[in-house]
Amino acid sequence: MQNRFVEISVGLLMLAGMVALAFLAIQVSSGAFRQTNGAYDVGAYFTNVSGLTDKARVTLAGVTIGRVESIEIVPATMKARVDMKINKNVDYISSDSSAVIQTAGVLGEKYVAIYPGSADEMLQAGSEIYDTQSSMIFEDMIGKLVTDLAAKD
Repeated sequence: MQNRFVEISVGLLMLAGMVALAFLAIQVSSGAFRQTNGAYDVGAYFTNVSGLTDKARVTLAGVTIGRVESIEIVPATMKARVDMKINKNVDYISSDSSAVIQTAGVLGEKYVAIYPGSADEMLQAGSEIYDTQSSMIFEDMIGKLVTDLAAKD
């Protein structure tokens, strides 16, 4: 009887540990279960969004202010539209701001960085950012460097 009690206790402890790890993993990862009630939608158009994913961070001055909601191609322009959810308390981004896809670290995750403009009008729900800079592709940069070096020889 004592042995059975120990086995059940160890099993419950293991189950509690797995639930705690799953909860922690969800909180640390993409944050897919976080509510976005306090946010407004902003769109941006890029010629290349290589490496950017849904739920990627949106930052202003290095501070996370939102998340990428979705990424889709616009057939008429052949550009990618990135829909973002910006926290509603961040209501001071000017309408002429620019969006840049950047990388966290050398081989890190891609995110969207917002660089503020100087217009008096602010971004609102449904606003769009047209001043964008696409993702830099590391392989293309290396290929260009190798081609340039080969052309000099």
